[in-house]
Amino acid sequence: MALLFSSQTDDADLWRDALADELPDLDFRVWTPGGEEGEDIGDPADIEYALVGAPKKGALKEFPNLKAIFSLGAGVDHLMVGRDLPRDVPVVRLVDPGLTRGIREYVIYWVLHHHRHFGEYGRLVAEKRWRQLPQADTRKKRVGIMGLGILGADAAAKLRALEIDVAGWSRTPKDLEGVTGFHGADGLGPFLERTEILVCLLPLTPETEAIINADTLARLPRGAVVINAARGGHVVDEDLLLALDSGHLAAATLDVFHTEPLPGDHPYWDHPKVTVTPHVASLTVPATAAEAVAANIRRIRAGQPPEPIVDPEAGY
Repeated sequence: MALLFSSQTDDADLWRDALADELPDLDFRVWTPGGEEGEDIGDPADIEYALVGAPKKGALKEFPNLKAIFSLGAGVDHLMVGRDLPRDVPVVRLVDPGLTRGIREYVIYWVLHHHRHFGEYGRLVAEKRWRQLPQADTRKKRVGIMGLGILGADAAAKLRALEIDVAGWSRTPKDLEGVTGFHGADGLGPFLERTEILVCLLPLTPETEAIINADTLARLPRGAVVINAARGGHVVDEDLLLALDSGHLAAATLDVFHTEPLPGDHPYWDHPKVTVTPHVASLTVPATAAEAVAANIRRIRAGQPPEPIVDPEAGY
């Protein structure tokens, strides 16, 4: 029994050591993306599990005994779009407590940053100006989270613990304690109209691509803020920049982009209302993520399905 590891960004040695602690008998084999033809990974029939980033199109069809494909990140769009995966092999999302904590911290930090005007204070301090800005009632700050999966639901709950007024929007109805729920196309407009700080934590699918566009941004109240910690493909850059330049939006914090690294000539870098972070809202930590992967391998060995399995129709 062997696991195939393939990633252009993740450290294979860290993953090997972390999985060895969980499953000492697991045969860990590394497949370098873009490696030379005929790279020796042993008998393809030995491979039962694949832990991958963005494999070459059709590459995973080479392994006849593959039982599960594990995503190396919280999202799965890098696996579901144009990869030509083997049929009937489940794609399993990575549900890692470390990833969830990271997103939680990022969202709370930036929501409070914008709510308490810390960006403006930074500019005032740089100019050596002593000025106190009006402080709004946290209980009246209306935050809206797009996407109420594991990450979105957790962030919503933690913001509610700070007494922030939280709403959420999702494809299907979700019932979260203390969170005002909206869903579907009919619910998007009312959700946006009540949202002062918009947080995007959606999966990237054909239905959610470019969802943050001129029309949706116009539904936000004037002075709203956008925080995107999901995927760059959710945002129409030109529309966001226009909304910022017109004064309709007060600010944007962006962690993800259409092209990464973000090109040096991109207008986001120098825009006074935009904060760029380099896709660090939450990073996969092998020491904790390996526990989730190993738990699913144990489930498969016991004849149980891994979880959570990606719905190919929904794309997440």
